[in-house]
Amino acid sequence: MRPDTGTPQGPPETQVTIRYFAGARAAAGRAEESAAAGRTLDEVLDDLVGRHGDRLARVLQAASFLVDGVTCHDRRTPLPAGATIDVLPPFAGG
Repeated sequence: MRPDTGTPQGPPETQVTIRYFAGARAAAGRAEESAAAGRTLDEVLDDLVGRHGDRLARVLQAASFLVDGVTCHDRRTPLPAGATIDVLPPFAGG
């Protein structure tokens, strides 16, 4: 782990970036972090819950996810290195 961010070490080409918005940012306690590429979205989310606990788990249950700007419909497809995952909790209004 990198001591400054609490995220896994590794070259950027072997990582995915997770960006948190609104309530997800508050629950994770940060705006962004990294995770290993090559795993599925479900696997990455399990890892994030392990890092951040139940508060983030509750947000992730209701959140939508974009992978490189596209809604993720298959959470079992391996994520490519360099991908960006946006975690979007439900927003009020509309």
